[in-house]
Amino acid sequence: MSQTQVAVVQHCATTDVDKNLKTLEALTRAAANTGAQVVTWAEAFAYLGPHRGKKEILEPLPQGGPVLARCKLLARDLEIELLLGGFHEAAPNDPEMCYNTSVYLNAAGEVAATYRKIHLFDVDIANGPRLMESRKTCAGDKAMTVETAFGCLGLTVCYDVRFPTLYQKLADMGSIAVSVPSAFTATTGAMHWHTLLRSRAIESQCYVIAPAQHGQHSEHRASYGHSLIVDPWGEVIAEVDEGDGFAIAAIDTEVVAKVRQELPSMANRRPFT
Repeated sequence: MSQTQVAVVQHCATTDVDKNLKTLEALTRAAANTGAQVVTWAEAFAYLGPHRGKKEILEPLPQGGPVLARCKLLARDLEIELLLGGFHEAAPNDPEMCYNTSVYLNAAGEVAATYRKIHLFDVDIANGPRLMESRKTCAGDKAMTVETAFGCLGLTVCYDVRFPTLYQKLADMGSIAVSVPSAFTATTGAMHWHTLLRSRAIESQCYVIAPAQHGQHSEHRASYGHSLIVDPWGEVIAEVDEGDGFAIAAIDTEVVAKVRQELPSMANRRPFT
């Protein structure tokens, strides 16, 4: 079978870890009951707030702790593959620092792959957010893929989406889809979210799977939402507009093959100086 049903889950995380996970568990069960075989969660899914609170829930990988154990149990119970979009991973040598890590769980609840976010969100936007992710987060340095129910998935996180060469690299590594779990700010999302995700799909000729945070997390932080899935032709084929929820679409390997055969832009690349 060439089609696999994939869900993007949207929620609004706060500093209440248990409440965040309960919301995600309920949405994930609903998505699985609707037919999703792979379920994807947003960046910072378990906690979104000040770093002093984040430090208390950092977990080492691959062994993890209470948060990872709870996620593994959910994947096993539902017999689904589960992308933990942005996991707060403890930095091995510095208790003040962490990694923003995507963790892919197989249907047995095992860690199949991890990817540490390479491009960190350091911005100062007039009349918008000022965020310096690199102050407390270490950058990764390795592109990662994982074999899933539908084939090869390239792993990225949020701000990575602004760096097209990463997605071309993942396509060259065999990806037929890329994940972009995010907590895109309301300011940048309104202008750039759909354009960036559709562009990455068109350029890499991959599906783009982008679960996202939405809403007002705190007085100083709000996310755009609009979790979506884009096909390799650049069409949005599933989207959650506002509020908590999920959307499901089929990842079809035959669609990827057809697009790449009819418009072989990846194969037509040429060296230049």
